[in-house]
Amino acid sequence: MRFTKITASIGPKCEDKKTLTAMIKAGVNVCRLNFSHDTGEVQGKKIDLIRDISKKLHTPVAVMIDLQGPKHRIGNFKTEDKYPLTVGQKFTFDTNDKPGDSTRVQLPDADVMKSLHVGDRILLNDGKIEMTVDAATPKKIVATVVRGNEIWSRRGFNLPDTEIDTSVLTEKDRADLDYAVTKKPDWVAISFVQRPEDIAEVRDFITARTSHPIKIIAKIERPHAVERIAEIAAVADGIMIARGDLAVEVPFDHVPAISRHIIRECRKLNKPVIMATQMLGTMVNNEFPTRAEISDVANAAYLRADSTMTSEETTIGINPVNVIETMDKILSYADGDAIANPFDWSRVENIPENDWSRSVASMAYLNRAAAIVVFARDTNIAMQISCRKPDIPIVAVCSDSATANQLCLLRGVFPVFDNDLFAKRDAFNSARKFGVDSGKLVIVDDDKISLRTLD
Repeated sequence: MRFTKITASIGPKCEDKKTLTAMIKAGVNVCRLNFSHDTGEVQGKKIDLIRDISKKLHTPVAVMIDLQGPKHRIGNFKTEDKYPLTVGQKFTFDTNDKPGDSTRVQLPDADVMKSLHVGDRILLNDGKIEMTVDAATPKKIVATVVRGNEIWSRRGFNLPDTEIDTSVLTEKDRADLDYAVTKKPDWVAISFVQRPEDIAEVRDFITARTSHPIKIIAKIERPHAVERIAEIAAVADGIMIARGDLAVEVPFDHVPAISRHIIRECRKLNKPVIMATQMLGTMVNNEFPTRAEISDVANAAYLRADSTMTSEETTIGINPVNVIETMDKILSYADGDAIANPFDWSRVENIPENDWSRSVASMAYLNRAAAIVVFARDTNIAMQISCRKPDIPIVAVCSDSATANQLCLLRGVFPVFDNDLFAKRDAFNSARKFGVDSGKLVIVDDDKISLRTLD
């Protein structure tokens, strides 16, 4: 069994029924829909297709919508040409909407202009251009070029030193989310989270519009979010380590250590973690990954991340199905190696010795159980046991499809939506659905924990 899950981004090269079906058969557990691209209605049709394929294959699949968030861009220049920059020169950002030149350009976000301070860094074009603020007013920013030799229209920018006083939901996000909740997604990923209040804002927005139990993923891609990861993880339902923007806003060599830190903090709080960005990036144009990419994917499994994620590899890559098959092979072998050579994951700082989920995991380990069977009214029990990282499959028998879909994200959890098995508390046949034909079962049913033998 592969314990580490696969989250696949769905885009132009894999949104047809044939390809998407093949990807789910190959091992996709979560389908990510990036609302930075396409309208809500177009994404809604993809959600309907995923649900239809999931039903026909009798395979739970989670749907995650990923909101664009406050992605900032500079204005336009006089022509589409690239304008030269010289290290040490002064460059001005202002609120004037007239086309820019090699000395100035519009910065259209009033909230950004108000938030910048002297000494703050401005990174443009994925960090290829760096400037430092020399003077700041709400209508004009004067900066010195530190790195970069050319600039052109609509370049995105990052502000690693600046906490922007703005809503995490843009007008576009609000419109997208207003539509998306009508399609009952399982997870919503929030971009550019800075503080725990951002999660509360999104949760209030969702609960005001639906009673469907949609869960929230906080994407960690800003230094301020890293600094407050424990607070953010405490109020979110899960975390995505979005290494793309994160590696722009923090020193890139810090990203592996930051990733480990985030995973440790989430384990304390029983929250799942997705490792994202460029995991098999060269497979956008190639049939095989690099050796470094293979190690990167395997290392996510060794760190006990809940899921790895594809981005451009599946949305615009030459062979999305091959990408999933490749990731599945790497993770399956890595998970097997982790099981054969387990680390002591039971001792984590700040988890109480009498924590019941630790007791379940220890009970399963000491009795060499073949599986842990959970009768799941919601995601809570299976999630807590999963976050103890037992190298024993957790079969989650669910009474509703939403719970089964949401559990698809969690490491080592194998959900089954079956009202009959749930009603009869049939642990044995539930385990058999996943090839467990003999051995001991640890059975968790609300507050009752038992040990039985499957012959």
